[in-house]
Amino acid sequence: MNGLDIAAVVIALVAVAAPLLVRGLSRWVAVPIVVFELLLGILVGPQVLGWVDESAFIDFLSEFGLVALFFIAGSEIEASALRGRGGRVAWLGWAISIGVGVGIGFVLSPGEAGVIVGIALASTALGALVPILRDSGDLRTPFGRSVMAVGTVGEFGPLIAITLFLGGRDIGTATVVLLIFLVVAAGAMALAYRMPQGPLYTVVTATLHTSGQFAIRVMFLIIAALVVLSVILGVDVLLGAFAAGVIWRLLMRGAGEKQRKDVETKVEAVAFGFLIPVFFIDTGIEFDLASLIAEPLLLLAVPVALVGLLIVRGVPSMLAAPPGSSARDRVATMFMGATALPIIVAVTTIGVDERVLEGSTAAVLVGAGMLSVLLFPLLTAIARGKRATSAGDSLEWDSAPMSDTA
Repeated sequence: MNGLDIAAVVIALVAVAAPLLVRGLSRWVAVPIVVFELLLGILVGPQVLGWVDESAFIDFLSEFGLVALFFIAGSEIEASALRGRGGRVAWLGWAISIGVGVGIGFVLSPGEAGVIVGIALASTALGALVPILRDSGDLRTPFGRSVMAVGTVGEFGPLIAITLFLGGRDIGTATVVLLIFLVVAAGAMALAYRMPQGPLYTVVTATLHTSGQFAIRVMFLIIAALVVLSVILGVDVLLGAFAAGVIWRLLMRGAGEKQRKDVETKVEAVAFGFLIPVFFIDTGIEFDLASLIAEPLLLLAVPVALVGLLIVRGVPSMLAAPPGSSARDRVATMFMGATALPIIVAVTTIGVDERVLEGSTAAVLVGAGMLSVLLFPLLTAIARGKRATSAGDSLEWDSAPMSDTA
């Protein structure tokens, strides 16, 4: 077998092992599955065991996984979460985050590198939070909706910033290009909202359990169209994937409950069962652990950057907590808002590829993002007085008897 064959088997083995480890530990602690995907990726990668090395094909699949992650994030967006007070305070919190983050970035690395640091510190991993909220049963609660608002703005805002400031264009041209993309995307959303849905759902239902799989093929068409549009205009492809998820949600909004759940199950099977795990595992494989170990100061910089995430992104996120929230829920919102990784990976990759960001700095930021995904959801559960229990084939959460005051 060649290296690619071995890599495919090892990555598949890691993808299978991760949920088993989550389930095995679920009686004592709820660990997000992405944590094991990242850690196992580091373990089997060239930095530790050396079973898997970087390869163009795995990178290709990983990029699809990142696109799928942002598509799922877009498809989970509820317009109500961004309207009224929730949307206003979420944007206000992010404006504070990006201002403080870029300020810190310029102090540490003046110029474009400072912008990259600022964008990384002002991001939220909505794609990682969605499955956590879904598994904990909080997705449709006031707390969950506030976290969704924070996460949506914390991913959409950085994508806008990447397009405006890191696309190699002057700010005026970049703004025009972004507006063109947003107008086209808004037109597609309006079309999806107004188009007759009866015939669409008839075909979807007829092919749900056949080789036709019309719903999944339409999904891939929407993703391809928006991603290609992003490439043509020079907009970050993740913005296209995010917009594709919103369009998909609009198309499926009128489907029956059973029909919608059947389609969602198939979409999630493709995304969470195949593409997204490859992205997180490959992120672990490519993580520059050697640079951190070789430089003790860099290793110490990782927890410092983690605290930076908590201060820059987490504290302003508390503004979005629902009125009357307990102190515990406000702290939990802070931890969830500071949970970041995909944007950090994306923006630091751009910086390293364009040679404006040192690889060691990227490793510190990505390391902090990985720690945030590992620690902050756990601290969220502790802050809210919840414990994880295993039930059936899913991870459920039970409220522990704790009292609190607002």
